[in-house]
Amino acid sequence: MATVSVTGWRANLDRLGVELPPVVAPVATYIPAVRTGSLVYTSGQLPFVNGVLPVTGKVGAEVSVEQATEAARLCALNALAAVHDLVGLDEVVRVVKVVGFVASAPGFGDQPVVINGASEFLGEVFGEAGRHARSAVGVAELPRDTPVEVEIIVEVR
Repeated sequence: MATVSVTGWRANLDRLGVELPPVVAPVATYIPAVRTGSLVYTSGQLPFVNGVLPVTGKVGAEVSVEQATEAARLCALNALAAVHDLVGLDEVVRVVKVVGFVASAPGFGDQPVVINGASEFLGEVFGEAGRHARSAVGVAELPRDTPVEVEIIVEVR
């Protein structure tokens, strides 16, 4: 099984010019991540940057595919921050699953393209251990009018 070296994820974030942000405070009654056995599940993460959503609206209307793809990447980064805060990214063995929700305008069908933003980012951070199973789902509305929400499941030591 592919594993990540202790410094691999850090070096990859540095190479990408990305820092782990602080964990986003929950917007309702839940916790950002929970561990059960060797798995960590994150709550759905929104693309907050410094407490602000950089884009809002429906993908395929007010939000372009490119903007939504970047939002999915930010969601994945926030999910990693939640995992890191709970157990530390050094403990990650692999990314198991990504679930992405895309607030979609009528007729929009490129949800998988949007969620590629999260999937590709996780691959850039963890290499082969970042490859995962995935669902990309179109929905009518998401919290705070965000265009994208992503949750992840990771296996840890």
